[in-house]
Amino acid sequence: MTLTAEQILERLKSLANPANVEGMSRFGINPANTLGISIPNLRKIAKETGRDHALAQGLWASGIHEARILASFVDAPRLVTEEQMERWAADFDSWDVCDQVCSNLFDRTSLAWKKAVEWTARSEEFVKRAGFVLMAALATHDKKAVDAQFEPFFALIVREATDERNYVRKAVNWALRGLGKRNRALTTRAIETARQVARIDSKAARWIAADALRELTRTPPTRPSPKSKPDLGEGEEAFSSPKFRSLKFGGGGRG
Repeated sequence: MTLTAEQILERLKSLANPANVEGMSRFGINPANTLGISIPNLRKIAKETGRDHALAQGLWASGIHEARILASFVDAPRLVTEEQMERWAADFDSWDVCDQVCSNLFDRTSLAWKKAVEWTARSEEFVKRAGFVLMAALATHDKKAVDAQFEPFFALIVREATDERNYVRKAVNWALRGLGKRNRALTTRAIETARQVARIDSKAARWIAADALRELTRTPPTRPSPKSKPDLGEGEEAFSSPKFRSLKFGGGGRG
């Protein structure tokens, strides 16, 4: 039986755990309209429903935090329009919704490369962040892309490296590291860019460069150890961190 948006929303509300919302807020997650449900529980529901574009629209329209993340899991990338991408991006109000939508849905659309460039020029904090999250997601997920396709991203990273806003600078850094971890050639290019950014007279730029160089100059560059301190606002790296997963979300599940 196909579930309606209303039925799924009722199910989500039944899994709500207000006590967990406080824990999520410590990771910078916006507590407004948040139920405290784990990502594994949301993925379980998504697996049951399968891809459903219309359902995704209904879930997103609810304004509920977890329903919007679930919408990104069940939507069909080939049916996502530019108007929808712009509308959803304008609704981003928390780093985790931004990251999940960009790395589970938007990066798989035909417009991903275009929006990665366009959104970095936007003034809204989470829309600008979304552009850089898309860069990181494309570097990880688009296995068919050639190195030349990523080249324009490096100039945008340099251009926006002075943005002091927390969720922007972290995304700029994430994009730089993500590009550098794709292959050896892009590692070299990312290190060059990080050194260029380091010369900019900006506290944000210096942090972005130092953190990226610390990781990219390892041999070979690797993802942070599971025991390392999570970098808040970094998609799956933050979601999978031990501290984040130790929080008990949604009916006793683990985040």
